[in-house]
Amino acid sequence: MDPRYRLHTDLPTIDEYLRLRRVSGLTRRSEAAAKAGLPHTVAAAVVRCDGQAVGMGRAIGDGLFYLVVDIAVDPEHQGQGLGKAIVASLMEALRTLAPAEAYTCLIADGRANELYAQYGFEPTAPASISMAQWLNR
Repeated sequence: MDPRYRLHTDLPTIDEYLRLRRVSGLTRRSEAAAKAGLPHTVAAAVVRCDGQAVGMGRAIGDGLFYLVVDIAVDPEHQGQGLGKAIVASLMEALRTLAPAEAYTCLIADGRANELYAQYGFEPTAPASISMAQWLNR
C-alpha cells in the first residue's frame, strides 16, 4: 500500500461511513441505521489519506459466527491495494478474536469474490446459497 495511505483499526465516523457507502456504490444506509449498527462492530479498518477516510471495512459477530461487511473504497483511490489491506486487517483481527471453529462469511458483489478468495473465502454454492430479506424498508 502506498505510504500516503494509513490503515487504522477503528470505526469510521457516521458521516465517513455514509459517504464511503454512497461513493463506492454500496446500498445507502440512513444515519439512524448507521448509529444503530456501527457500535456492534467487533473488528474495523479504515484507510485514511491526508486525514480523509478513503476505504473501510468491518466485521460483526458473536464468537461463533462472523460476517465481514461494508468493504468500500472510494473510486478515486481504487487500484491501490486498499481493499486488500482492509480485508487482511479484518482477517487478522478475527483470527485473534475467534475460537478455532468460528464460521466467517460474507456476500461478494460483482467480482469482489476474486479479492476475498485471496483470503481463503470459498463459494458455498451449490451446497449452500445466500438468502436475504430487507426488514422495514
